[in-house]
Amino acid sequence: MIGRLNHIAIAVPDLAAAAARYRDLLGAEVHHPHALPEHGVTVVFVQLENTKIELMSPLGENSPIAKFLASNPGGGMHHVCFEVADITSAAETLVAGGARILGDGKPKLGAHGLPVLFLHPKDFDGTLIELEEVKPDLQPA
Repeated sequence: MIGRLNHIAIAVPDLAAAAARYRDLLGAEVHHPHALPEHGVTVVFVQLENTKIELMSPLGENSPIAKFLASNPGGGMHHVCFEVADITSAAETLVAGGARILGDGKPKLGAHGLPVLFLHPKDFDGTLIELEEVKPDLQPA
């Protein structure tokens, strides 16, 4: 069901400083910040040869990332994102197998403008998993 690793998301307390470290110290290609009000975050993607890193910071006090950073003030890994060809079919299979989808269970548009779902971390060994629907001919940048 899952395809390639799309990205690893890291919650950071200072998005500009984190982006600068990846760009200046690690020599990575760092994209510009992108606000996602519907998810309560601002993100910066770091492009790697084989995947991406999503640096995330809270956008407002009610952001789920604000809560994460309150428990982890230095930041840390937030989730991993895997690609799926058909998010509706993947969701049906997961729910039938006992997995829980967070929120209302319906896909929302993610940072790449593609449908995403998040799976409960207690169902996946403490790891928050994001699924992103990516058609083979529509690989996101």
